[in-house]
Amino acid sequence: MMKKPAVVACPQCGKEVVWNSESRYRPFCSERCKLIDLGQWANEEYRIPENEQQPDQSDDLSGQA
Repeated sequence: MMKKPAVVACPQCGKEVVWNSESRYRPFCSERCKLIDLGQWANEEYRIPENEQQPDQSDDLSGQA
C-alpha cells in the first residue's frame, strides 16, 4: 500500500501544495510566492522574537563582581 504524499498550504498564498520531489518550490506553490517571501525577509518584515533580555551594560562598568 502506497502512502499518499502530504499536502501542505503555501505559506504565502495558502494554495495546497503536494509535498514530494516533483514540487519544485515546496513549501511554496510557485517561484512567485517563494520570491515574495524572500523579499519580506530581506525587508525585515519578519522578525524572530527575542526571548532573552540583554544585560544592562551599565552594570558591567561598575567594577563590582
